[in-house]
Amino acid sequence: MFTLQKIKSAATRTVLVSLALFVSACAAQNQAATTAPASLEAAPQYIIGPQDELNVFVWQNPDLSVTVPVRPDGRISTPLVDDMMAATKTSQQLARDIEKSLAKYVKDPLVTVTVQSFNGPYNQQIRIVGQAAEPKAIPYRNDMTVLDAIIAVGGMTEFAAGNRAVIVRTESGEQQSYNVRLDDLIVDGDVTANVPLLPGDIIIIPQSWF
Repeated sequence: MFTLQKIKSAATRTVLVSLALFVSACAAQNQAATTAPASLEAAPQYIIGPQDELNVFVWQNPDLSVTVPVRPDGRISTPLVDDMMAATKTSQQLARDIEKSLAKYVKDPLVTVTVQSFNGPYNQQIRIVGQAAEPKAIPYRNDMTVLDAIIAVGGMTEFAAGNRAVIVRTESGEQQSYNVRLDDLIVDGDVTANVPLLPGDIIIIPQSWF
């Protein structure tokens, strides 16, 4: 049975958690001096992560060509390559490493690695928090935009302050915050408010308090 003291304690914790979230959102908003860049200098290469599914194709060697999952430890096993780290590599880097291992058994192997199912390393995923309909982390995709991310989480709640949303991004080892106009994009259809994302971006959607 709940006592009055326990109820007060639970209520206090709820208020403190809500206050902490509010302060964090406000801090990110205050640091966001500029709007998010409308274009990126160069598209990042996809980094393989645990639970990705890879197609490993070895030219003229169908018995060595397989589709394999990346295990939780980041490794894969293919014919003649028993245990190789795949996570944190690009598909091109992994293909070259497999070629080196196969060279012991196959003359001049030519390998192509294609990512068929994406998950990616956690620090490369896009995280959407705050007043999203379904806050969560989603895999990064090439040419992903803010609109793609908001669609993936089912849009925003009715309490969202979309035009006060921010993107928190790590650039050259430093954290930067950028304004993003989600209300203008989602509600008004202003496509100029749609901006590209980078792996590891965090989208914070604050709550409207009035």
